[in-house]
Amino acid sequence: MVTPPSSQPLPSRINLRSIKALCIDANAQGLDILSQTLLGFGVDRIIRALSAEEAKAILQKETIDLILCDAQLGDESGNDFVRWLRRSQLEPNCHAPVFVLTGHALAHEVANARDCGSSFVITKPLSPAVLMQRILWVAAADRPFIECDNYMGPDRRFKFEGVPADVPAGRRKGDGGTNLGLPTGANMSQEELDGMVKPQKLSL
Repeated sequence: MVTPPSSQPLPSRINLRSIKALCIDANAQGLDILSQTLLGFGVDRIIRALSAEEAKAILQKETIDLILCDAQLGDESGNDFVRWLRRSQLEPNCHAPVFVLTGHALAHEVANARDCGSSFVITKPLSPAVLMQRILWVAAADRPFIECDNYMGPDRRFKFEGVPADVPAGRRKGDGGTNLGLPTGANMSQEELDGMVKPQKLSL
């Protein structure tokens, strides 16, 4: 599971009453859990769907701000649904944050969910604190939306560690080369460094 970088500033409070959420789960009890969790956050506009087809029909009629989708939808996988959504050109729904919930957080399954265009993968049983943290992170983050031949979705890079070793020029227009210039200016003091990574207090 991808963990948001600790240096990312999070809002201390967020009003979720104005958003409209879509919960998708082939299990009615699972839908109840998702709905009750969102209601506890103050979200009172919740649309429920028991299948991917039902969710697709809703997305063609309603504007949705947040999507919670189970990884197993019976008729198709949650990953296939997210991949369809990202390429559907249903503005603005195709850019909505999508959290995929799974009970099997194996490395290859998390990678598949990431590569289909989901915003986050969250393990079950669902923890309200973790879900709220992910919602707050998405609200505060400024991840660009990537559109290319083999991927559509939020930028999969949570931090920049330089261009890949096998692609010296980088894959994106904003990537610099591997050649670094000489340092300029004075070094930052420890106090200045500490101020950049000051821990943020989070109120749930």
